Amino acid sequence: MTSKKLVNSVAGCADDALAGLVACNPNLQLLQGHRVALRSDLDSLKGRVALLSGGGSGHEPAHAGFIGKGMLTGVIAGAVFTSPAVGSILAAIRAVAQAGTVGTLLIVKNYTGDRLNFGLAREQARAEGIPVEMVVIGDDSAFTVLKKAGRRGLCGTVLIHKVAGALAEAGVGLEEITKRVNVVAKAMGTLGVSLSSCSVPGSKPTFELSADEVELGLGIHGEAGVRRIKMATADEIVKLMLDHMTDTTNASHVPVQPGSSVVMMVNNLGGLSFLELGIIADAAVRSLEGREVKIARALVGTFMSALEMPGISLTLLLVDEPLLKLIDAETTAVAWPNVAAVSITGRKRNRVAPAEPQEALDSTAVGGSASKRMALVLERVCSTLLGLEEHLNALDRAAGDGDCGTTHSRAARAIREWLKEGPPPASPAQLLSKLSVLLLEKMGGSSGALYGLFLTAAAQPLKVKTSLPAWSAAMDAGLEAMQKYGKAAPGDRTMLDSLWAAGQELQAWKSPGADLLQVLTKAVKSAEAAAEATKNMEAGAGRASYISSARLEQPDPGAVAAAAILRAILEVLQS
Repeated sequence: MTSKKLVNSVAGCADDALAGLVACNPNLQLLQGHRVALRSDLDSLKGRVALLSGGGSGHEPAHAGFIGKGMLTGVIAGAVFTSPAVGSILAAIRAVAQAGTVGTLLIVKNYTGDRLNFGLAREQARAEGIPVEMVVIGDDSAFTVLKKAGRRGLCGTVLIHKVAGALAEAGVGLEEITKRVNVVAKAMGTLGVSLSSCSVPGSKPTFELSADEVELGLGIHGEAGVRRIKMATADEIVKLMLDHMTDTTNASHVPVQPGSSVVMMVNNLGGLSFLELGIIADAAVRSLEGREVKIARALVGTFMSALEMPGISLTLLLVDEPLLKLIDAETTAVAWPNVAAVSITGRKRNRVAPAEPQEALDSTAVGGSASKRMALVLERVCSTLLGLEEHLNALDRAAGDGDCGTTHSRAARAIREWLKEGPPPASPAQLLSKLSVLLLEKMGGSSGALYGLFLTAAAQPLKVKTSLPAWSAAMDAGLEAMQKYGKAAPGDRTMLDSLWAAGQELQAWKSPGADLLQVLTKAVKSAEAAAEATKNMEAGAGRASYISSARLEQPDPGAVAAAAILRAILEVLQS
């Protein structure tokens, strides 16, 4: 079965993609009749060297994303993963020559089709009297034994675009640029790893991996790598990649040693999430710096993809100060990142967090017995929530992502760990404030924020008094904060329904002579009834509000959890 793609047609996808980029970038133009994109200010390049690159489509933003002042003059695109036509390459060479450039450098990745087609176009152009040179980039560090075909051209080619572009912008001649680029190309290496394959439009995936396998050392056309490894953590995979890339017994290694200064590229092969990309980047920085390698620049993003392949490649380029100046030189290419021209190694990455304000001594603290009772209450709440984890998750699957029980269990475990550190504060205000901070940090999700809001607001009335009227006022304050920021109201099928129902009963605490347990018992029963009633409500807030009410046949999990917490508190106080 072929994979789904958002294309107009398989045959026209490369043309449409290039046309879309040009349509959205006024600095680019298409060469009529060819799949060629050129700088729209070609005439400004008179007397300078032109830089042309390209290859198969499917590697976006390479190659057209790197056209601009300080980088490429133009690119020639083939069909997906297919070398461009000789006629189009020759047409691009003629176009830049007619604009008055003094020569053209072809930057070609080391693949047979690209070498042949660009090479043939070069020979034809030279026969017409046009000065053309060609550099073939092979930066693949996967193969321990070099084959006759040489190293494949991978993401490191983009760094060559940048270096050559800076030299051309500075007015350096064709022969000198060619010479210097060839030297730079030998000082870098790239290695890729992927969680699964990609698929060319209209085709099936190019290879299959089992759930616990990762492909190491693959190319950018969906071709398999040098070996398959077991799935591991990001740190372990990055270490394995760097070990392989820098192993001196590896014929294609990059000669990085302790004390070396490098430009590091962390390249998304197309389908990796930004979350994972950041994790890989962090692992790479820590691993390289642990080897005493100085990271002069770090480029993280999508530079040369392989369609939707969920994987990454790491590129290391050995640099000195003159080479760094070329990397840092200005460019208008839209896909080149805006990177600070400073080394990331040795930079202070953390700022000391502000100190927590000193807590004033609370006159309402009443000693050890109150603290012990609060610990018992919290323990009962925790055991209750842990016991409800699967039930709450099941209720949540109907209207959410099925993690309500997991979220509440995370809060319960965090509270238990906190209780191990020592007895909780005897002061109710301090206790609620501590719990608020804990849940905001550890619980996560909207539930953590709502409970945090509730407890923060509820703590305020209890700073002065801890009488029953003050507890009722605390409930009122918590409910008001939840409604203000959560935008839910009673009847919206949320956790607020249970708490609101309990809060109405707790109003009785404001009357002289009110009985704590009698009123609390009524409040718990009202909360449980309100939780059960949510199954007949239409969701007006929260994630469930996006779900058709016809599909909501179970009570709201948040309301059930809130009622269960109140029940746990009551049971401890009754005992």
